[in-house]
Amino acid sequence: MQNQSGKAALLVLDMQNGMVSRFAKNETVLRPNQKAIASARAHHIPVIFVRLGFSKGYPELNRQSPFYARVAGYGGMTIFDEAAQIHPSVQPLENEPVVTKYRMSAFSGSNLEVILSAQEIDTLILSGITTSGVVLSTLREAADKDYSLIVLRDACHDGNPDIHHMLMEKLFPVQAKVMTVDAWAGTLD
Repeated sequence: MQNQSGKAALLVLDMQNGMVSRFAKNETVLRPNQKAIASARAHHIPVIFVRLGFSKGYPELNRQSPFYARVAGYGGMTIFDEAAQIHPSVQPLENEPVVTKYRMSAFSGSNLEVILSAQEIDTLILSGITTSGVVLSTLREAADKDYSLIVLRDACHDGNPDIHHMLMEKLFPVQAKVMTVDAWAGTLD
């Protein structure tokens, strides 16, 4: 697998306080995310955290978009707010980048692609919240950018189990290898 060549990175997507509190209320569901991060670190695979956050006043949001108008209406999602900070259960190490994005995809409006290019990353391992949001959008854009992709099924979370299952079983396998964290970690030894 390419991830053994040192050209892979684990993307931890939207595992921030505001998302974890909405989609993973029972912290035991975060254990696969913790194991994925620990496995990546143990095998010197870069871990990159991606979060959704905005500037004060939300100038990046189009108020005509129903989704983003709701975000601005709720408030609390600026890069300074607690909801936009990485959840304590998956805290980045000092040398691990935290990328801020302004839309669904981890690439949209962020410096992610610059980091991946500088590190010569060609394989992305995806985990995070939500399967039907950031994971789906990032997977589709990364596939268009010719990255090899692995999705960690049990380290992705969604508010709708049926959509999560459909994406993992039907859509994601078209563009990515879908694996459990244990199966992926087993390929690293």
